[in-house]
Amino acid sequence: MTFDYDLFVIGGGSGGVRAARVAAQGGAKVALAEEDRYGGTCVIRGCVPKKLMVFASEYSGMVEDAQAYGWDIQPSAFDWGAFRGKLDAELDRLENVYRGILKNNGVETFDQRAKLADAHTVELADGTRMTAKHILLAMGGRPVMPGIPGDEHGITSNDIFHLEKLPESILIVGGGYIASEFAGILNGLGVKVTQYYRGAQILRGFDDEARGLVSEEMCQRGIDLHLGTNVLEMRKEGDKIWVKATNGDERVFDHVMFATGRAPNTENMGLEEIGVEIGRKGEVIVDDYSQTAVPSVYAVGDVTDRVNLTPVAIREGMAFVETVFNGNPTKPDHELIPTAIFTQPEMGTVGLSEEDAREQEPIEIYATSFKPMQQSFAGRSERVLMKLVVSQKTRKVLGCHIVAPGAGEMIQLAGIAVKMGATKEDFDRTVAVHPTMSEEIVTMKTPTRTA
Repeated sequence: MTFDYDLFVIGGGSGGVRAARVAAQGGAKVALAEEDRYGGTCVIRGCVPKKLMVFASEYSGMVEDAQAYGWDIQPSAFDWGAFRGKLDAELDRLENVYRGILKNNGVETFDQRAKLADAHTVELADGTRMTAKHILLAMGGRPVMPGIPGDEHGITSNDIFHLEKLPESILIVGGGYIASEFAGILNGLGVKVTQYYRGAQILRGFDDEARGLVSEEMCQRGIDLHLGTNVLEMRKEGDKIWVKATNGDERVFDHVMFATGRAPNTENMGLEEIGVEIGRKGEVIVDDYSQTAVPSVYAVGDVTDRVNLTPVAIREGMAFVETVFNGNPTKPDHELIPTAIFTQPEMGTVGLSEEDAREQEPIEIYATSFKPMQQSFAGRSERVLMKLVVSQKTRKVLGCHIVAPGAGEMIQLAGIAVKMGATKEDFDRTVAVHPTMSEEIVTMKTPTRTA
């Protein structure tokens, strides 16, 4: 049977675009459909605009520090309109880069929604049908509302970049990295931030000591964090939103942002009808090679709900092309992925938390918390944390956790060592770079505790 395309990709985010480009470069005839903007969650409504907002929000503290260092700099108000104009222009530029990548590599693009009609047929929103030897699902995910009475008055992380003006007050509901990052961003931009999280501590799943310090510092910086608290109901009151919480509080906010979970974009895609298996969260079930229950259909990225990170989607896309087009079966490697959380303070982590490692084998913990030179000189009382989780038996570093300014930059390099299987003695043999915060990673000689 002859097909219109060797590969049809549904979704123009990081994973889909990478797979389409690499397959096309190898000579495959490739098409891609995207119903929204090219670049996906990361480029358009995730990592990129968020990080630019993190940068913007950190300047308020820098002005105070500069004064402490002898600079005659006066703080002034943040101009949201000026920033938003530049942000929109940058996202437009990046979207055009993504479109250009596809065009320059000969990938045919369709700016509309696509779904599956059968194992080899894609149907576009306008009714056009096309066939492909292989279909790659890369539709990503989306934020979901929690189903609380009145939650239609709330916004999600998707909406935060499009606010006409910065609110005076906001309630952020959730305790994951998205909720906690935006709490820091908006607080830094001068918004009065309240955060509710139903759990006992924010950043569930990360190292307890590290997330405890992040939580503490967020409160020190003026975020009104309420743990063990959720929204019961909410309603519009004029321009504001009235919120009743599980702790009995009744308060009014300009905006309520929900960051209480994300769901894969698999609805109304015709997947189950053709035999693609869907999990209970709506995720596409795939094997180690990203193949679904239908042999011609594969899936990568957030739509599979494996490790929902942009660089992972890209790796999965590359492994898919190696497997299907280059005849070299390749499993994406999901072990020891370094990651950064752009809370304020920032957190970088790779490997096992102390809690997870302790359940696995006897461990030693090396940890130090201190006031860094730059902030200490400026009279700030912030603390940073450097922590290693070490196997007593093999001496391997099982986990590295950093809470500090620039933790994301540090963890990328520490991640290489941990991925290579470095031991505590390998770290000890490395000469310290002085004076830096990260030198503490190689100067901790005695364990703070064993478990």
